[in-house]
Amino acid sequence: MDGTFTLMAEYIQQPAFYLMIAILIFNMTQRSHQEHGEKKRFATLNMAVILLLFNGSIAVVLRYNLMDRYLLAGAALAGAAAWVMRKKTFIFPVRCPECGAVYPLKQILYYDKPSCPRCSPLLPEEAGIPDRVDGINWDTWVPSETAVLCFIEHEGKVLLIHKKTGLGAGKINAPGGRIEAGETPYEAAVRETREETGLVPSGLEERVRLYFQFKDGYSLKGHVFYATGWSGELTETEEADPFWCSVSDIPYERMWADDILWLPGMLEGRNMQGRFIFDGDQMIDQQIEVVESLP
Repeated sequence: MDGTFTLMAEYIQQPAFYLMIAILIFNMTQRSHQEHGEKKRFATLNMAVILLLFNGSIAVVLRYNLMDRYLLAGAALAGAAAWVMRKKTFIFPVRCPECGAVYPLKQILYYDKPSCPRCSPLLPEEAGIPDRVDGINWDTWVPSETAVLCFIEHEGKVLLIHKKTGLGAGKINAPGGRIEAGETPYEAAVRETREETGLVPSGLEERVRLYFQFKDGYSLKGHVFYATGWSGELTETEEADPFWCSVSDIPYERMWADDILWLPGMLEGRNMQGRFIFDGDQMIDQQIEVVESLP
């Protein structure tokens, strides 16, 4: 018996396929914004997977001239996948929840935390970000996100990681990441180090405070901790490949450009603050100061 939806399958086959290809192409453009839009990049990959399931069901129906219920079964499978992945897939809010203003299109598509043109203290790149540190009012500056780093030092060696995911993927850095809701910076530093390396640091001491403004509008505040004690076993994870490195051999050329400006001083016991302007990976301007204590 011929399927009554065979003509429907033929009709929607090409649009469904081209829609999947368009989403994958869009995902490629998101990769240049992964420092502030990684979640949305994975969301579009989820969309492509859902469409792949639906396209597969169309191909099966057409190949074997099946009845309509098989196409419905394929649609149901894709729908079930969409439901399971909904919280990580449909994350493209259009309006600001505070004032109801529509976000700029670029903020909707590329930013995990869109910047409202009415509410945000810092406007997106269309408004222009200064090229110099002293062009920003740091007293009213508010970061898009807050993160931590944790350096563990032992017998002349420091714990570093080959970072696999997130902001700075492919670079060498210390264990660290974004602070989650309800966490203190100290708690986040312990958690991130454990998740990325298998080690649980102890006796952490915050020594450096960093403020980053990127030209595309993204901004980040960093708390940098220092520790000499830990427990656990060093383990490679999905997020990082950890290793011990001699302090004299730290590969600054493979790290963020600002690290060489403050890390040596921090390892010598100084408290420091740094403010930076970045355009992607390129540092445009910086201001470093040694302080008696952190604010």
